[in-house]
Amino acid sequence: MAATGHGGQMDGEACVQAMMTETIMTKLRAGKKKFKRSYRLQKDRETIVYSPTRHSAVPEYDVSNILEVFLSTLTSRSSRVDREKAVGPSNSFSISYKDHTPTLDLICTSPETAQIWVRGIQHLILSRTGETIVNKKERWIAEYFHAADKNQNERLDLKEATSLLKRMDVPISGQHIKDRFLEADKNGNGDLDLEEFGQLYRELTHRQEVEDVFSRFASPQGVMTMQDLHNFLTQEQKSQGDAETCKRIINTYEQISDVKASDSLSLQGFTLYLESKDGDIYNHAHDQVYHDMTQPLSHYFIASSHNTYLLEDQLRGPSSKEGYVRALQKGSRFLELDCWDGDGGEPVIYHGHTLTSKVLFKDVIEAINEYAFKASPYPIFLSLENHCSVEQQRTMSAHMRRILGSQLCTDADTPNPAVLPSPDSLKGKIIIKNKKLPPDVLEDEVSDEDEAAEIEDPEVQARMQAEKEKRRKELEKKKKRIKLAKELSDLVNVSQAKHFHSFQHSQENDRACHMSSITENKALDLIKHQAGDFINHNKRQLVKIYPAGGRVDSSNMDPHLFWAAGCQIVAMNYQTPCDQMDLNLGRFRQNGGCGYVLKPEAIRKDYLKIDTSKAIPAKYKRTLTVKVISSFQLPSPSEKKTSSADPYVKVQICGIPADCKEQRTEWKRNSGFHAVWNEEMTFPLALPDLAMLRFEVKDHDSMTASDMLGQFALPLDSVKQGYRHIHLLDKRGGDLSPASLLVHISLQTPSG
Repeated sequence: MAATGHGGQMDGEACVQAMMTETIMTKLRAGKKKFKRSYRLQKDRETIVYSPTRHSAVPEYDVSNILEVFLSTLTSRSSRVDREKAVGPSNSFSISYKDHTPTLDLICTSPETAQIWVRGIQHLILSRTGETIVNKKERWIAEYFHAADKNQNERLDLKEATSLLKRMDVPISGQHIKDRFLEADKNGNGDLDLEEFGQLYRELTHRQEVEDVFSRFASPQGVMTMQDLHNFLTQEQKSQGDAETCKRIINTYEQISDVKASDSLSLQGFTLYLESKDGDIYNHAHDQVYHDMTQPLSHYFIASSHNTYLLEDQLRGPSSKEGYVRALQKGSRFLELDCWDGDGGEPVIYHGHTLTSKVLFKDVIEAINEYAFKASPYPIFLSLENHCSVEQQRTMSAHMRRILGSQLCTDADTPNPAVLPSPDSLKGKIIIKNKKLPPDVLEDEVSDEDEAAEIEDPEVQARMQAEKEKRRKELEKKKKRIKLAKELSDLVNVSQAKHFHSFQHSQENDRACHMSSITENKALDLIKHQAGDFINHNKRQLVKIYPAGGRVDSSNMDPHLFWAAGCQIVAMNYQTPCDQMDLNLGRFRQNGGCGYVLKPEAIRKDYLKIDTSKAIPAKYKRTLTVKVISSFQLPSPSEKKTSSADPYVKVQICGIPADCKEQRTEWKRNSGFHAVWNEEMTFPLALPDLAMLRFEVKDHDSMTASDMLGQFALPLDSVKQGYRHIHLLDKRGGDLSPASLLVHISLQTPSG
């Protein structure tokens, strides 16, 4: 009988087991299209498969790619499916994904079936959240094992095991596999169960470079004693090595009971330690909010999204409220809403002058209300690019007041207009950025700074020229005057949109609550010629940097160039995976992923006058040494079907202009499973507090562009020194476990 929880519901594990039985469900698509299919969770507990399908390959969904699952109420429109979270029992549910896989909407035969699948998937997601490295390794091996077990008899014969090991790129000859297979087959019955295969895998994946490190610190008896471990932690890892810490590491990672009982660590336990969070290059203490959150908003870098409603390019792609959900779930605290008059008196959001689709303003506000503070409690900016008539502006105001209610930031929340409030003081608040009317003015004209008008696309420019001819008197140099409704103006306080003229003009005329938006190209010119003034400006006021008009493909600018000038809001196309987005997600991984990162003191304090385009005081200088030791179990290159990867590692520093450098290792032929380099790189740094460190593993191909196999980026002040593993991510930031790099990191003050 299945285990049940409160209220007679099946518990999570029982739901997972039930999901392994085929379940008939109906997939709902736009235009009221319905597809009846059979869905089932594989025994690997990682893959959901379905049938029938038009494709020859077995279609599947990876549980690791699921962002959220919830009971839903569904309405199919001609161009989309509208879904809302169900407030009670429902026979339908929805699955949203971490990447850009469309949301999956399924209708079950009963509310009980829908509940089983929702609870089961939630249980699988939750079980991965608190996994130890030991649990992870067991799961990885089990996933591979069950995927290879074609007849599902819970055993692998020699042929199946050989095929699996080759698919895992384990570099071993057929005869050697046969010999080791026979050794692992304890019962002599010609096949291996999961435990036996796991032991075979562990023996075949011995890493000499890890043993070499272990041997340097281990005692003659072949184990690390408490004292040995203390020496390793303090001398190499530059970390805490007291008795309590050493004891915790041994108790957590040592798998051999006799060794653990003697308060020692074996090679196996040491390897698990290096592969765990304790041995990670990223300082997981920074998974919590640890920065001072009581300083003015202008003292923080803020995770920011550009044209948040877009899911693809800037010209013809779809607009959707899902863009806001995804950006919020990735930690963005600055969202953009491009607002235009819609049919029936309802304002819409889309990229003006283009062929992007439209989404209702109120639907977006409802989505923001639901997801605003799930990833972070700190304030959100809603940047309104307002092109609406006064009547529809009033509708916008009414929707925000009704839906967002007390979450809206008011004048009472910001009592001192001379100083920006802090993120801490505005927890749970939503800040509206827009133009603001002068006091006691009920309605007036304000400038309309149309970012969409800067798009460098012939069709858009032609369309805009036609509009100019029709409304020549209203348009002048792509800027026009629009009337601003008092109801909308009254929602604006700490983020009042102001046109940027010059740093001197801002110094003489602007207040702390005035915020300017500056295009990428103009900002780069300011950095080149007036970096010191830019940094000082950004100590007291917020600035948004938005992409150049030529980026119609939703490509991203290099955010570190603007962070180096103290720019808080660098608006990124979150829908586009790229090197720049890696840096953005890496920057905001720290400080608990709350979307706010305190700027370094050098570009924050009034008494410090630094120009990052010129010489930096010597007191900030450091020397970073990175030794790339090895890689382990890299994913297969997408373009190679028959051979393993030929990997090399690119190491980048991204910070102030003087610090931006990259170096790379040699490439290793057919070494996707395990490559060893032991190559050392040195990076002199002028201002390390602003530096980002990025690793990228690529597959060498002399004929075409190198295929990216994995990457990881993080701020230098979140890097842990010593022997560290880097757990690689894919181009969208997804976990590629067990793919990893082993490196040694050292950060020193230069001598002399």
